[in-house]
Amino acid sequence: MALKPTIYKLKITLADIDRDYYDTLNLTVAQHPSETLERMMARVMAFCINAQEYLSFTKGLSAVEDPDIWARTLDGRISLWIDVGEPTLDRIKKATRLAPAVKVYTFNSKSDAWWAQGQAKISDLTASVYQFPWGSMQALAALVKRTMELSVTITDDTAYVSAGTGECEVSWGALQIK
Repeated sequence: MALKPTIYKLKITLADIDRDYYDTLNLTVAQHPSETLERMMARVMAFCINAQEYLSFTKGLSAVEDPDIWARTLDGRISLWIDVGEPTLDRIKKATRLAPAVKVYTFNSKSDAWWAQGQAKISDLTASVYQFPWGSMQALAALVKRTMELSVTITDDTAYVSAGTGECEVSWGALQIK
């Protein structure tokens, strides 16, 4: 019997000071059985950083052809493609053909090696690449509960996250901006 995803309910009070964007997000996030809490929360952070109308989670690891997060236009075209992790060069190429804006958020302990190996080839593509420090993702994952209320304030490439179980800072660095 196949394992089922674990469902998390998040109510996020979001204040993105840099973009002058303020919203309350009610998200239902499915954690794939093979997905770590750190990866799931990297997806949540990428969602908050890019929050906009029509942004949504896809089926993620359950639908390998889709990004983790996307924004679609009213006529169904993909306007923003977001992958979390260390996608292959071919996957990033495909994304740049399908969407005018492509972003990759890498987050784990092997991110530096992935970037060192692929940087030269990825630099030719119109994709922006960002890196969350692994320690920040671990601290964020430590706050996870099945039902969460989070306050996320974003300024200067740092998210200040507060939950009932504690708080942490999640910063990110741009490896490539296109």
